[in-house]
This record gives sequence, C-alpha cells and structure tokens, in this order.
Amino acid sequence: MGQSLVQIYVHLIFHKKSSSSDIDKSIRQELYPYMIAIMKTNNSPVLAINGTEDHVHMLFSLLKNVALSKVIEDVKKKSSKWIKTKNDQYHTFYWQSGYGAFSIGKSGVKAAQHYIFNQEQHHNKKSFQQEYRAILKKYEVDYDERY
Repeated sequence: MGQSLVQIYVHLIFHKKSSSSDIDKSIRQELYPYMIAIMKTNNSPVLAINGTEDHVHMLFSLLKNVALSKVIEDVKKKSSKWIKTKNDQYHTFYWQSGYGAFSIGKSGVKAAQHYIFNQEQHHNKKSFQQEYRAILKKYEVDYDERY
C-alpha cells in the first residue's frame, strides 16, 4: 500500500471557565464563523458548530498530519483572545483548560450534525453537566466527577 488514507471526524466540546461571562447570542453569531476560519487554517474543516451561552460543540475533520491537541489549543486560544475584544463584559473571558473530543465514524456524521445544530433545544431539557455526563456515558469514557 503506497498511500496513507485517513478519515477522522471529531466531536469537540468545551466550556467557558466558570468565572467568565456568558456568551451572548449576538457574540456567538460572530464567534462561530471566527472559529471556523481558525479551524480552516489548521486544515481541519468544520462540518457543524453550535452551542449555548456557556459551551461550544464542533464537528470537524482531522487530517492525518494535524495533531488534535494543537488544533484544539489554537481554536480555544485565538477565540478567547478574540472574544475579549468584543466589549468590557468579556475582558476576563477564558475557556476551561479541559475539553471532550470524541471520534465519530462517517455513518455518524449526520446524527452528530443534527445533535450539534439543535443545542438550544437540548438545553431546554438538560444542563450542560447532564448533557456532558450522558455523552461520556455513551462513549464509555471514565471521568473524575470533581472536574
């Protein structure tokens, strides 16, 4: 086999630092395209992005020559810097240091996109913590409840 073929889809979830201001809907409408541009420069095209006032869900394709941790670090760092420029309310905005990144097979892309695009409806029924615990349980990920 002379070629390397890779198809990796990642469902990424990360939350704002608890002391940071909530992300207003008007800011989110600017934030998501900004994050998509950051991901594009990392050769990681976004297939879906959405969230609520306190967290972001993103589905993207990870290429074979790109390190997952570097892509996530870049999008969080640059978007945090960007949001601080929007107004004084966000002067001390930060993302939490942690994140959840889960692999999705090609057959699961449409379902993941649907789930991400309907974040506001999900959170009419569940808190972020309830949602995140359910996702961890679905993917059978062990976690420390303190975090």
